[in-house]
Amino acid sequence: MTLTDAYLTAAADRGPKPAELRAAVTGAVTGSIYGGDSLSRPVFLEREPYTELIADLEVLFAAITALPERLFGGDLVAFARAVGLSELQAQVVARGSTRAPSRFCRADLYRDADGFHLLELNTGSTAGGVDNAVLNRAMLDEVPFIREFVETHQLTFEDTMAELVQTIIAEGKLSDDGPTGEKPFVVIADFPDSYPDLEQLLHKGAADLAAYGVDATACSVDSLEFRDDCLWLDGRRVDTIYRLFMIEDLIKPGALELLEPVLRAAELGNVSIFTSLDAELYGSKGALALVSDEANRHLYSADELARLDRILPWTRMVRQGPVTVDGRQRDLVEYALADQNRLVLKPTTLHAGQGVVLGWQTDETTWKSSVTAALDSPHILQRRIDPVLEQFPTEDGMEPLLLLWGAFLVANGAGGVWVRGSRELDGAVVNTTTGAVASCCFHEG
Repeated sequence: MTLTDAYLTAAADRGPKPAELRAAVTGAVTGSIYGGDSLSRPVFLEREPYTELIADLEVLFAAITALPERLFGGDLVAFARAVGLSELQAQVVARGSTRAPSRFCRADLYRDADGFHLLELNTGSTAGGVDNAVLNRAMLDEVPFIREFVETHQLTFEDTMAELVQTIIAEGKLSDDGPTGEKPFVVIADFPDSYPDLEQLLHKGAADLAAYGVDATACSVDSLEFRDDCLWLDGRRVDTIYRLFMIEDLIKPGALELLEPVLRAAELGNVSIFTSLDAELYGSKGALALVSDEANRHLYSADELARLDRILPWTRMVRQGPVTVDGRQRDLVEYALADQNRLVLKPTTLHAGQGVVLGWQTDETTWKSSVTAALDSPHILQRRIDPVLEQFPTEDGMEPLLLLWGAFLVANGAGGVWVRGSRELDGAVVNTTTGAVASCCFHEG
C-alpha cells in the first residue's frame, strides 16, 4: 500500500472534510500566491521515488550546465544563440554571468506509471512557489489528522524559503552577518513597467526573506543608484540584487540603460545578482533539446544516460531534416505531422505556458501551420507525457486531479516540492493563473 492509499483509507473514516482543511489553512496562505486556497490533502512520496527523482535531477542539471563547455568551448554567447536568444540578449547575459551556474531551480514534472518526467526546468530567481512550506506547516499545525499521519509514517519536508536564503548567501559569497557586520542587504528588483502591479507581493516576499536572516526590501530597478562603483538604495549599499526581471525583458526599449548600473556593479564584484543572468540559459527548452539530441549522447556515461532517458522526454529543436525517433531516422516535419497527438510545440525561452501548442488539442490545419512557422526559429517539439491522476477527497466522495510537481534544487541539494493540481485532465497547461490549486508534499526521509 502506498502512502497515498494509506492516507485516503484512513481519511475516509476520520479525515478532515475539504472545507474543514481549507478553513484551517486559510490564515497561513492568505495574501500569498495560493489565494487562501489549498487542495483537499497533501501529496506523498515514498523514499525510493523521492531519492530517484532528486538523483535524476542532479544528473540532468549537471548535463545542462556543462553544455557551454562541452559543446561550445566555453563560449557562453554561442550557447545563448543556440538555445534561442537574440544577439542583444546573448551579449547582456554573458556580461551578467558567473563562473558557476546558480544552483537554484525548479523542475516541473508529470508522474506516470514509470516515474517522473520533466516538462521544463525553471532556472533562476523568478521561479515561483518558494514559500510552499507555509502549506506544510499549516497542515501540521492546524489539522491534527495530518500531523498524526505524518508522525506515524515518519515523513518530512524541506523548507524551500530557508534553502533559498542559504543559496543566496552561498552564491553571493556573503556572510550571515554581511560584509559590514550587518545582515546582508538583499533587494528584490523588477522593471518599472511591472513593479507597480507586483509591489505589494514583492514586499511580502522581502518580509518572508527577512524572517530567515537577511535584510530585504523591494524596489523598481530605476530606484537603484550607482555610486562609488556600488549599488545603493535609500542610502544603503546593496549586497545582492534578487532579480525579478527576465531575459525576455532585455528586448524592451531602454532595458539595457536601466540595467547598466546593475551590470557594472556586478562586473566590478561589488554586488551579486541572484540569480545571475546566465541562469535562465539553462532553463531554456533549447538546452533540453541539446541534452536529448542523439548527436550528443557521447558526452554522457551509461549511468548518466539511464537517468537522462528516464527523466527527460524526447525533445528536439524544430529544424528541417532528419531526427532519430525511437531508434529510427525520421524527417522532423513529417514526424511532427504524423504523430501530432503525442507532441507539444513550445517556444524555447517563454514561461508560464506562453506560446505552447498541444498537438492533441489542436486541429490538423492549425498544428501544421504552427509547426511550419516554428521551423528554424527558437521552438522545440517534445513528446507528450500521460500522467497518472491522483484521487482527492471531495465533500461527498473523491475526484481525480492532474498534478504538476515542482521539485527545487538548491545549494544544499534538494530544496522542497511545490504541487499544483488541476481538473483539466488532458494535459493542458497547469498553473495557478489558469485555475490550478496548490498543495504541499511530505516524503519519507
